[in-house]
Amino acid sequence: MRYSRVIGTGAYLPERVLTNADLERMIDTSDEWIVARTGVRKRHIAADGESTCDLAERAARLAIEAAGVAVSDLDLIVLATTTPDRISGCGLRYTGGVYRVYLCARCRG
Repeated sequence: MRYSRVIGTGAYLPERVLTNADLERMIDTSDEWIVARTGVRKRHIAADGESTCDLAERAARLAIEAAGVAVSDLDLIVLATTTPDRISGCGLRYTGGVYRVYLCARCRG
């Protein structure tokens, strides 16, 4: 019997950061108000033309490198996001010998 396991993880955040102080200069709000309701102090903003899939690919490459395996060794890649490139339901795709699962949810901030 085959079991799944996590053998490597990766993360990628865009360089641009938008803080609550930045938002205070744009709209009538405060850091205290935002944090009390969402817990969010800052958020990373994708560059123009940079998609969720671009960010996910960078993180996946880091995870694959950390695991010390080749992409061809993988059976499944899962992307779970609250910010999809386009609004759609969950999806499953088989490409290049690897299943790719796409899960979508929503966040509070």
